[in-house]
Amino acid sequence: MRKIFDETRINGMTLANRLVRSATWEGMCEEDGRPSPKLAVYYANLARGGAGLLVTGYTFIRPDGRQLPGQMGIHSGFADQMRALTRAVHGEGGKICLQLVHCGGQSSARVTGTRPVAPSAIEAKQFPELPAELPLADIEALVRLFGEGAARAREFGFDAVQLHAAHGYLINQFLSPLTNRREDAYGGSMERRCRFLLECYRSTRHAVGKDFPVLVKLNGADNLEGGLQPDDALFAARALDEEGVDAIEVSGGTPASGEETPVRQGIDRREQEAYNLPLAARIKNGVGCPVMVVGGFRTFELVEGVIRREEADYVALARPLIREPHLPRRWEEGNEARARCISCNGCFKPGLKEGGIYCVVDKIERESRGVAI
Repeated sequence: MRKIFDETRINGMTLANRLVRSATWEGMCEEDGRPSPKLAVYYANLARGGAGLLVTGYTFIRPDGRQLPGQMGIHSGFADQMRALTRAVHGEGGKICLQLVHCGGQSSARVTGTRPVAPSAIEAKQFPELPAELPLADIEALVRLFGEGAARAREFGFDAVQLHAAHGYLINQFLSPLTNRREDAYGGSMERRCRFLLECYRSTRHAVGKDFPVLVKLNGADNLEGGLQPDDALFAARALDEEGVDAIEVSGGTPASGEETPVRQGIDRREQEAYNLPLAARIKNGVGCPVMVVGGFRTFELVEGVIRREEADYVALARPLIREPHLPRRWEEGNEARARCISCNGCFKPGLKEGGIYCVVDKIERESRGVAI
């Protein structure tokens, strides 16, 4: 029996298999952040594709926390559009988790019209401009807004929520000594740098209750000199585990991490895959909650081996499901050929220019064969 296709449960949420669609910005929302009908169709297709859990693209909790156009927002109602999105997934038998984020110093003033905020007013390679330092009152407001966004997600029919504490966004900025130079209760030691993360988690948990899955996406390392290190990440993971988090998805890197960013290119050999697995396995050995790992998985046998060796409990895929939304179904039906994604990152350009991501390589190949798109 193939372990990937075990049925599992996370805090009452039943998942058909151990494959997760990791969060990916789609660029398919309206200017104010409400999901479009196009996005609902996109997610229905992903649900038909068979991944056990779909995690949405990063969804901002406050308008100044946006980074890219077409990004989804949970700062307001949008009840009809959000329910249409969750119904589209549930109609195909899928499960959907809303990812909550504030992009902090990585927010774009071109998109928000306001100066970005961050733990500290410092220049950093990952910041497009010098951010303003968050005052204590604003930190408290953001903690509350994570909880309010989570409450809306439950109301609108999402099956879980995930806090984005990776990839250099605001929660990760508090965790990293490179971007957190505060001298108050939110800066200094790792325990203090974890405070914002844990307060956001507690706010979220209080808002949704004990019987609703709350996940966290966490960098196992920032892959950046002076940034979050593996020991720091393990400290944060253990703290979350003690608080009762339902699962941790382990990633790594920031936009400033050179060749070790979260979306590495040119993954065309098996030995280049699973680049966050050592970080995830380390956290898996240190916590009791389920651990998910994302990062360059393309080969069925490698994914199956990770589950069998208990290096992680779930394997998450992002770019492969842009080219092949039905990859999990294909593997389940016995076609275990490698994912066709070539890791070129070309899929994100249409999100900026055409109102939605898609695999440009697949489109070119289809058009060359005269296949309608």
